[in-house]
Amino acid sequence: MNCIIIDDDKLSLRIIEDFVEKTEGLSLVGAYSSAIDAINNMSKEDAPHVHIIFLDIEMPEMSGIDFLKSLNELPQIVIYSSKEKYAVESYEFDVTDYLLKPVQYGRFIKAINRAKERFEKKEKFGSEGSEIFIKNNSSLVRVKYDDILWIEALENYVIVNTFKEKYTIHFTMKAISEKMPSDKFVRIHRSFIVNISKIKMIEDNSVIIRQDSGSKIIPIGKSYKDNLMDDINLITK
Repeated sequence: MNCIIIDDDKLSLRIIEDFVEKTEGLSLVGAYSSAIDAINNMSKEDAPHVHIIFLDIEMPEMSGIDFLKSLNELPQIVIYSSKEKYAVESYEFDVTDYLLKPVQYGRFIKAINRAKERFEKKEKFGSEGSEIFIKNNSSLVRVKYDDILWIEALENYVIVNTFKEKYTIHFTMKAISEKMPSDKFVRIHRSFIVNISKIKMIEDNSVIIRQDSGSKIIPIGKSYKDNLMDDINLITK
């Protein structure tokens, strides 16, 4: 996987460079001391495709968050920062992992393993694209995965909830769970599947999903909690 590093701190940049160079399966194609330099180089016609960006947050001129907002299409992002306070905001960009400085090689490898799993899942489901067709009366409606908030069981049917519409289809939870890409959706209850990128917060045994009109609180089943914790990005040293 091709990767670049963006960090204005020279020592931290050298440490991540060293980690990348000694890790099998990674190829460093750029190291930048500013997000602006990275954008300028990534936009060149002959620039190599980037699979992972190792990104610091607090940088002059353009912060890491502003850099993420500037990209139309995001590769996998591994944020590493000396502060935890940016973690919640970073979830909006579906980052692969969030590491705290000083980064230890063992923790770095854990992030890379997560990135490899995501990469393999994307390759596996790549032929399915980024959308699904849902039968609505006599028509087939194209629905993007990113527009789906959660899926809810209703007897012998499931309700697919999106930002604007709800679609009720004759399907079992097990069947639709197998249809949805596992790098985007996780089952958190016998009656609920949620879009991981739409999770705003996890409180006790509930997940809070972002909606235009507010928030939706969804319970977490005891037998599904460990699976959810494995699929989200936890801040650990």
